Amino acid sequence: MGKSTGFLEYTRTENTAVEPLERIKTYDEFHRILPEEERRVQAARCMDCGVPFCQNGKILCGMISGCPLNNLIPEWNDLVYRQRPELALERLLMTNNFPEFTSRVCPALCEKACTCGVYDEPVTVRDNENAIIEYGFENGLMEPQIPEVRSGKTVAVIGSGPAGLAAADTLNKRGHTVTVFEREDRAGGLLMYGIPNMKLDKGIVGRRISLMEAEGVTFVYGADVGKNTSGAEICEKYDAVVLACGSSKPRDIAVQGRDAEGISFAVDFLKATTKALLSGDEQGLSAAKGKNVIVIGGGDTGNDCVGTCIRQGCASVTQLEMMPKLPDTRADNNPWPEWPRVCKTDYGQEEAIAVFGHDPRQYCTTVKQFKADENGKLASVVIVKLDFSSGKPQPVEGSENELPCELCLIAAGFLGSEDYVAKDFDADLDGHSNVKTEHGKHHVSANIFTAGDMHIGQSLVVRAIREGRDCASQVDEYLMGYTNL
Repeated sequence: MGKSTGFLEYTRTENTAVEPLERIKTYDEFHRILPEEERRVQAARCMDCGVPFCQNGKILCGMISGCPLNNLIPEWNDLVYRQRPELALERLLMTNNFPEFTSRVCPALCEKACTCGVYDEPVTVRDNENAIIEYGFENGLMEPQIPEVRSGKTVAVIGSGPAGLAAADTLNKRGHTVTVFEREDRAGGLLMYGIPNMKLDKGIVGRRISLMEAEGVTFVYGADVGKNTSGAEICEKYDAVVLACGSSKPRDIAVQGRDAEGISFAVDFLKATTKALLSGDEQGLSAAKGKNVIVIGGGDTGNDCVGTCIRQGCASVTQLEMMPKLPDTRADNNPWPEWPRVCKTDYGQEEAIAVFGHDPRQYCTTVKQFKADENGKLASVVIVKLDFSSGKPQPVEGSENELPCELCLIAAGFLGSEDYVAKDFDADLDGHSNVKTEHGKHHVSANIFTAGDMHIGQSLVVRAIREGRDCASQVDEYLMGYTNL
């Protein structure tokens, strides 16, 4: 695939990025697609490796190796190299409903399993994918694909995150009539309100929703099923129902002073920022302005908070990571093609280094106490170091340190789906607050199915899309007695 000697002749070149001190002036996306000829060179690096681990998508040692969607990566790399972008787009869309999302926010599981990356740098798979789908939109190739024949079956999808959208898109293209119920004012779930605009422009999300509407999918907004909309009535009205409400119950921090004003869950902060950006509310974009910010959590959401606070003009930002720092390169017990457990410096941390002169992360550290002023507003945070020598984190006596803090954002992960939705559909939950099904199945009971984080717990956008596609196949078989999905 690609040029047979390309991986020997060419070096990896990623999409260019606006410099940190410049890009923090706006909330705009800051990566730029390479010119066509340079992109062709990058596609030429795809080896004829025989066994393309990039599209494997299997779990190794508890982590996914390769693309969960089994994207036909060598095939469309070859087509990009051969200057056949239309065919590359066709092959890409065979396995991925929303390449414009995954090519922006996916951690590129495919690249970490790339054979070319064993002794050299992997192929720029994610950047190539982005170039293919954007070529499709820019050149009028992403036109509405309206089913010629409708099945007469109706499906309700509860939640419009990546899993819900993938299920809705797949079932609609099959010919079923699909209605998506969304409690917010816009569709997209975490794509819209959980991921900052500079990482995924909301116009990109809106563009896809408009395309789905043109293809026949109906979106109902402000429908908070289980509260202002009845699950029982939906089950009665529709032939099948898909629960895809995500894993939106945030993990809290139970320490002294938690009730101080100025402590917020990261998801609420990011959502409020996006809403303010979309509405042009400048005041809503100043929550962190002039404040010392502490972000609890070292994952992607924590990094997004760091980048957002810097754009809002924070006085300082510190990111607390409970776990020890990962090694900079693969350890001997973490061989390819396993997901590399290594330390990465993401865009938010890059920006913090550029602005404040140091990495914002403090490892093996957690919050011991929040301190408020006389008005009940957060004034400082007492942090403490953790020792993992016993196998479990233990506070290190005498390691306490008090930091000024007027805004604290909790990005400590999620505990599963919100109870009231599952309760409204009489769906049982497992020990992780996920909707319970048989292993490998999406069927819950009667005409109810589930997909995405609500089914498997907090995961990646690319895995949610796979969940939505697999669920759609099982719904289709339930409705028709067979499936060709």
